[in-house]
Amino acid sequence: MSDPSSPSDDPIAERGPVRAPELDGAAAWLNVDVPLTLADLRGKVVLLDFWTYGCINCLHQLPGLRELLEAYADELVVIGVHAPKFPNERETGNLRRVIERYAITHPVASDPDYRIWRAYTVRAWPTLVLIDPAGYLVAGVSGEGHLPQFDRAIRAVIQVFDERGELDRSRRLGSSGAATGSALGPLAYPGGLACDSLRDRLYIADTSHHQVLVATTDGAQVGRLGSGRPSAVDGDAGECGFVRPQGLAVQPSDGLVFVADTGNHLIRAADPEGGAVTTIAGTGAQARPGDRGGGVDSTALSSPWDVCPVGRLLLIAMAGVHQLWVLDVGRGLVFALAGSGMEARQDGDLDDSAFAQPSGLTGSEGAVFVADSESNVIRRVELPPRNRVHTLAGGDLFEFGDQLGVGDEARFQHPLGVAWFQGRLFVADTYNHRIKWVDPGSGEVGLVAGSGRLGHKDGDAEHACFHEPSGLSAGAGRLYVADTNNHAVRVVDLASGRVETLIAP
Repeated sequence: MSDPSSPSDDPIAERGPVRAPELDGAAAWLNVDVPLTLADLRGKVVLLDFWTYGCINCLHQLPGLRELLEAYADELVVIGVHAPKFPNERETGNLRRVIERYAITHPVASDPDYRIWRAYTVRAWPTLVLIDPAGYLVAGVSGEGHLPQFDRAIRAVIQVFDERGELDRSRRLGSSGAATGSALGPLAYPGGLACDSLRDRLYIADTSHHQVLVATTDGAQVGRLGSGRPSAVDGDAGECGFVRPQGLAVQPSDGLVFVADTGNHLIRAADPEGGAVTTIAGTGAQARPGDRGGGVDSTALSSPWDVCPVGRLLLIAMAGVHQLWVLDVGRGLVFALAGSGMEARQDGDLDDSAFAQPSGLTGSEGAVFVADSESNVIRRVELPPRNRVHTLAGGDLFEFGDQLGVGDEARFQHPLGVAWFQGRLFVADTYNHRIKWVDPGSGEVGLVAGSGRLGHKDGDAEHACFHEPSGLSAGAGRLYVADTNNHAVRVVDLASGRVETLIAP
């Protein structure tokens, strides 16, 4: 497998004395004024983070890398080496947006041709490599969950080179890291959204503003949930906090709003009248693979990306552990429902099936549809009594593209969102910048809207342009689209296919 994701208690592999290869071949350097070389970094401890921005396990490491930089601000240089999995991730502009979206301040080398990757014989995302101040390899490991061990290794290297008088504490590298702010407009990288036609409300995950924007179904902004300060605080609409919320859903019976608070590893609920927000599942810690669930107050979650009410239950796309979980609020339990935790495309019984970063959910009678983003497929999960997982259409972990067709002949590129409306299934084919439909019976895939060229252009279905659309919801004959990199909400008229901008940047 070329994308291991499970943390391990195994010791990191020590290396040396081997000279670390130079950082040659980057197509671009971001967050620094000039390309970096290891020769120029003599005297600094260097930590290379090989990543790709669609990989949830890579994103999990960002907070820990930030903590290491704060702890060793004068001695450590972290360099992200972005080696893209998908063609869309090769674009420097898209990478620049991700750096802004996640407030990444350390230098990043864009390595679309894998020249640095190959020089370091990397095999998987994410991979960490530690280099000492003399330019020699110290340690390397693949997978997430190893940062505490690297913390100890960095501390030991600093002690040794401090005693030798060979540390350089005279300079720091990286950008100022200004947070994504209001300069982008009312929305900053919106993720999921949820339409409540009965109550004339549209809820939008204003992801990089750490809020939920509340609007009418015609786009008039009527309020916000969240102070805008990243936190996990419960309370009134203006006092509570989120961290990069993604998926949203509305309970049809009473309008209760469920929020996948992805950055906090929590599930939240918001009162549609007063806007008060409460935590209904999660501890705030990130779950480890293998955890199976328990009480809502004592069970950790891992990057919940979307939510979907099914009767009295709430299904959760638990992207961080490649599973579907279920929340039973009445019984106070949250537990794994489908997926072994292995990262793969595998159909079958719920326990034997496998997902790869499930990111979008939508429900119909007796079934839930899943945008399984890293597998580049759309899945159908049959609920009890059938309890089966079946792939409707798409490729596999490394079989992706932009192709209409039936079943395995069709191709997606990192789809993030799905919506079910009046017997039709819609898909946000995120990295192809298109909206597609899938026939839930035959698995046939067709085009709803989008030229496939990234951009922001309204108009007829075939010529309209999106930029990494991620969230979908439908109501009153319209399909609402969270057009993430355009910082906008778009609507597709389902009768004509025409695309309009509802909330502009």
